[in-house]
Amino acid sequence: MPHTDTGLLLAQLDAQREHVLGILDGLDDDALRRPVLPSGWSCLGLVRHLAVDVERFWFHCVVAGYRETIAGLGGNAWQVGPDVPAATVLDLYRREIDRANAVLAATPLDAASAWWPTEQFGDWRLGSVHAVVLHVLTETACHAGHLDATRELIDGRTWLVLPT
Repeated sequence: MPHTDTGLLLAQLDAQREHVLGILDGLDDDALRRPVLPSGWSCLGLVRHLAVDVERFWFHCVVAGYRETIAGLGGNAWQVGPDVPAATVLDLYRREIDRANAVLAATPLDAASAWWPTEQFGDWRLGSVHAVVLHVLTETACHAGHLDATRELIDGRTWLVLPT
């Protein structure tokens, strides 16, 4: 049975993606690269993680089954070299979103995922495209919150604060 919440689900995913990019709007290169938390990650590193380890992995590799794109995934996605322009990372995220949306447009939410890297992650897996979208929505929203807090620490800007 097709999911009746497809439009709502994908709209919420797009809203979280826009949140990620929106909360970073106006930050200069130094601020995008500045580690604010003791773990040392930067806003730019988190966006690269979302592009590669989230959008590319879950939609291009797992949902669509393009295993050749798994190269380059993993822990180093959080690192952005000083020679990589910030615009390149932000554009990478936008391109991966476009690629993910193309996969989602061609794949019903009730379809099974096409591939899972059992050799790396074991037998745990998400059973449907719907479950993958929910997972990516949750992860993107969580990281959007991380970026909210980080942006507030950098320059005081907030994305959405409800009046008290």
